[in-house]
Amino acid sequence: MTPSTDTPFSTPPGPTTPPWLQAALAAFVQLRTLRRLHRTYGDAFTVHLMALGKVVVIADPALIKQTFTAPSDVLFAGERSPLRQVLGAESLLTIDGMKHLQQRRLLLPPFHGERMRSYEAIVAEEAGRELGTWPDDRELPTLEPMMRITLNAILRAVFGAAGAELEALRRILPELVTIGSRVATLPFLQRDLGPRSPWGRFRALRAAFDEQVDALIADARGDVALAERSDVLALLVQATHADGRPMSRDELADQLLTLLVAGHETTAATLSWAIERIRRHPDLLARLQTEAREGGRELRDATIREVQRTRPVIGGAARYVMQPFDLGPWRLRPGTTILASAILTQSDGRFYDDPVRFRPERFVGAKPDTYAWLPFGGGIRRCIGASFAHMEMDVVLRTLLCTHDLRPTSAPGERWRFRGVAFAPADGGRAVVRRRHPTTAGPATGTAVPVAA
Repeated sequence: MTPSTDTPFSTPPGPTTPPWLQAALAAFVQLRTLRRLHRTYGDAFTVHLMALGKVVVIADPALIKQTFTAPSDVLFAGERSPLRQVLGAESLLTIDGMKHLQQRRLLLPPFHGERMRSYEAIVAEEAGRELGTWPDDRELPTLEPMMRITLNAILRAVFGAAGAELEALRRILPELVTIGSRVATLPFLQRDLGPRSPWGRFRALRAAFDEQVDALIADARGDVALAERSDVLALLVQATHADGRPMSRDELADQLLTLLVAGHETTAATLSWAIERIRRHPDLLARLQTEAREGGRELRDATIREVQRTRPVIGGAARYVMQPFDLGPWRLRPGTTILASAILTQSDGRFYDDPVRFRPERFVGAKPDTYAWLPFGGGIRRCIGASFAHMEMDVVLRTLLCTHDLRPTSAPGERWRFRGVAFAPADGGRAVVRRRHPTTAGPATGTAVPVAA
């Protein structure tokens, strides 16, 4: 039953231990704490979390749908985000309401249709270059190599970077992303205590990033062949708001950083998890290798989705109550934070048969449920780069499967490690490969494949 307008404010039950202890437990043993609370209190509970404060955690698709489909003036997602100080005030992830919808309208076109297909060759080239450095028959962690692939692909396809700007951004961004991920979730670090402090170092790196982006924007605006370019920056420079205004310098810089942060570490971590999972399922590995050599992709698509279900790199999606909001039997007061938990929902046996088992076949010929599969969030704030990220993962895995034999393992699965924003394999998603002879490598790594919608 929906509460009436005179229903008193209420929140789901939760632990009564001191807030600082709840936050500490959730920070240091996050997965175990969330699962214990879920078992104790059910699909909705209230807990204190680091950087978010008092939070209502939900793990039921019906409640998640109610949250994701709420009016944009009732639930915000940006202005109170802990990412605001890191990504900037113009980032798509830190704005709300009409401003968010307007920015989203400008950012969506580059990530659909033929323009998306033009980015595949870049991803394949970067994947081939990186994989070509992998030694035969020697175990190596894949997370850092995958981060190099996704960083280089985004710098070329999104930033349109080349030459000196490309090299400078390659040097700046890994540290910027690493420090930014830490200070975003630990607000007490957001104080400039000098160049050696985390925040001081982050601000210096952000200034260096902005300098390179300013040069890229200036080059794009002065490029007589701008209309012929396909990189995202070139398209954004030509985009205009409804009143005819072009995007401002701050809008361009913040959105470029947002697109990188949203699609760099998260995609790399998912790829690393994919290798970690596939190696532990020899029959699946053999079928994936055969499919890749024959030019197919259905099982690979399903495998990517199953990796995202069983090893979500982002724990959930937050919303902030701006007006009284009825969530199930509770009436939440303004100021409340809601967290739709991907970790809990995607591992629930009510929504997935045998949920602990890694079984990509569940997604062969079947799309994931919109509100029970949340790697890209949902509603009007669903990640605009979802298709780009899926394409990256598909092309990188296809390239690996076509050019190398990935050796299976019977080693225990790697533990989860929280890196500040994303979860990754604790040992880096270790792999052992052997380069395949070119005559048996299957389709060329640069071959275009359809982009997931």
